[in-house]
Amino acid sequence: MPKYSEDKIFNHYLYFTSHCTVEAMHVHAGNEEMSEDLSAKFFVRADGSSVLKRRGDLTRKEQVGIQRYIAKHYLTMYAKWSRRSKQGFYTGK
Repeated sequence: MPKYSEDKIFNHYLYFTSHCTVEAMHVHAGNEEMSEDLSAKFFVRADGSSVLKRRGDLTRKEQVGIQRYIAKHYLTMYAKWSRRSKQGFYTGK
């Protein structure tokens, strides 16, 4: 399962799965198990902002910190995403 970073970001790994690549770019934030069912899910827009679709076990502080991380690193993350998916950035609300 591809990780966007090998480091934990606010105690969570940021990753996507092969099942994810049929949707617009998004980021799961989860623990060591990286279970899609238990993870938070952020859809990423072309400007680096993100929309939280599922909170998972994140606190509000972790959510904000991860969204700031995504905003800062979204182009590098998108490069990894686009190697496996033809889906682009999130354009919904």
